[in-house]
Amino acid sequence: MIIPETQRLNIRPVSVADKEMVFEYRSDKEVNKYQGWIPETITDVEVFIDKTSRQLNVPETWFQFVLVEKSINQIIGDIGVHFLDKENRQVEIGCTLNKDFHNKGYATEAVERVLDFLFFDLKKHRVIASIDPENNSSIRLVERLGFRKEAHFIESLYLNGKWVDDLVYAILDREWTERRLSKHS
Repeated sequence: MIIPETQRLNIRPVSVADKEMVFEYRSDKEVNKYQGWIPETITDVEVFIDKTSRQLNVPETWFQFVLVEKSINQIIGDIGVHFLDKENRQVEIGCTLNKDFHNKGYATEAVERVLDFLFFDLKKHRVIASIDPENNSSIRLVERLGFRKEAHFIESLYLNGKWVDDLVYAILDREWTERRLSKHS
């Protein structure tokens, strides 16, 4: 299954041929300080890509999409989808965007399309996002898309050499459907 393009983006599975472009934005330590993975080398990116599932919708795996800006044919970010449970009705998403494309609506555009795909095509029940409480831009993104905060775990993740808190946001299929119907009416 392929995700339909957006006005400005093609959203497709990551491939090893993407490693240089992915490394370019993923290796930025300041922009990605809330990420659990920051590559040091191109080889790190190759290993990351090799570890992601080649098949979509496999329980207990991560599948990685890249976001290709159509007008310049450049990868500007990625969205990971973690198929959480054996019943395969819940997923976690995470989005990373090149700093040169922040605050231009790309993340909203991409995540909206991926949510449509997850809920309408793959028939998922619940989508969650795990966010560092200091990552204000990601919090604003998911809240803008209708996610609600469900939990705040204290020092529950060990990332980049320190214990950090974790916020869990979620949205249900019926909430997303209502939101999309009201947007188009």
